[in-house]
Amino acid sequence: MVETTKAIVFSSIKYAEADLIVTCFTQSSGLKTYLLRGILKTRKGRLKPSYFQPLTQLEIVANHKNKGTLESIKDVKVLHPYTTLHTDIVKSSLVMFLSEMLKNSILEEEANQGLYLFLEASFQWLDHHEDIANFHTLFLLKLTAYLGFYPDTSGVHLPYFNLSEGTFETEDFSIYCETGHRVEGLKQFFGTHFDAIGSVNLSKDQRMAVLDLVLEYYQLHLHGYKKPKSLVVLQQLFN
Repeated sequence: MVETTKAIVFSSIKYAEADLIVTCFTQSSGLKTYLLRGILKTRKGRLKPSYFQPLTQLEIVANHKNKGTLESIKDVKVLHPYTTLHTDIVKSSLVMFLSEMLKNSILEEEANQGLYLFLEASFQWLDHHEDIANFHTLFLLKLTAYLGFYPDTSGVHLPYFNLSEGTFETEDFSIYCETGHRVEGLKQFFGTHFDAIGSVNLSKDQRMAVLDLVLEYYQLHLHGYKKPKSLVVLQQLFN
């Protein structure tokens, strides 16, 4: 079935001599993977490799057979040309990290309108703002709401965070209970919007410690979680 849909690129991998395998999260059908034949060889086609950089927001005309095989794209246009995401070194590193996290986290081949709109708005915000040191941590925390394991904040005043249950506790009930500066840092992100992330007051070391806590939380709640390879680059930049 031929569909016209919005799509956000998660990854683009060279295949054979001139092909690309591109994974996108589409507004109409969720996660889809496409084989783009000969795209690296010719400059005359409608499909250009530059369109498929990570997190690029597209409108595609795609042939979705929905048989679990690689799909194909007939036409494409960039819906939101980024001005900084792929040129600013810090933002491009964030793009690498977040696209890797998204590819590992979102696996469903079904439409999720709320999740799509969240991703679309988040990356447009990142493109247009400069105070972004806390963006990736807040983004990953907000993403858990769409993945089904956002923490229960009803006891957020309590000292222990149970990573396994996603709840705050009065005591250390299990090996998954955490307390201290990482938990207190994490608490600053609850109820915060992207426009207010500058008010989250963390040092560089604290920021990385809170991010590590969030990634540990992902590891416990995502089946088949893989530690992102791009995390090393991110740590070097923010340190």
